[in-house]
Amino acid sequence: MSSASDRAYAQIRGLILAGELAPGAPLGEVALAGRCGVSRTPVREALRRLEAELLVVRSDSQRSFVAQWSLDDVADAFELRAIAESLAARRAAIRVRPEILDKLTKWNNMIERATAPARPDVDAFLDANRHFHACVLEAAASPRLSLVLATLVEQPVVWRTAQTYGRDELRRSYREHCELLAAFARGDAAWAGDIMSAHIRRAYHAYADAHGSAVVPLAQKEAG
Repeated sequence: MSSASDRAYAQIRGLILAGELAPGAPLGEVALAGRCGVSRTPVREALRRLEAELLVVRSDSQRSFVAQWSLDDVADAFELRAIAESLAARRAAIRVRPEILDKLTKWNNMIERATAPARPDVDAFLDANRHFHACVLEAAASPRLSLVLATLVEQPVVWRTAQTYGRDELRRSYREHCELLAAFARGDAAWAGDIMSAHIRRAYHAYADAHGSAVVPLAQKEAG
């Protein structure tokens, strides 16, 4: 893959995740090429990669658009993420090296600082939270899990979920990370997996609460 294609991919992906390219927005190759400072070919390659990640959809007429997530899509994403990240946490608990544990602690300390004020710094929280979960994956040392979670963790819905959090919910996320660190320090895989699963499922219910009863709770979705 060319460096121009990588650059276009990173820029377009970043615009989608930041919400600057909204769900349903058309993705014209000429406009994107100008925005990214590349030719149309790297943009076309980048859009194919983003389509594979479910961030972009292609119409019957071969036009590209930012993917729109239905309520069922959101529930599925959180359910799959809870399963995959719980497994990653279990693996990390028995594989984590001291230097990775130090990195996890550093990022969680940054989450604490971001969430301490009466008006939390949500952007700083999101950045530190992304690094924290990436470190868990690093500790798990599973390329397959990393590949699976690449399409689940950094979706626009994750960003939108955090925007609905109040200070208490952001602080709860920090405390859950503290408990996860305690499980890692003790090498307790079952405890780490349970904490991570509950952590992700709570995030889903925060999203559901913010969007009303139209979002089907995960337990009811499973029963159906």
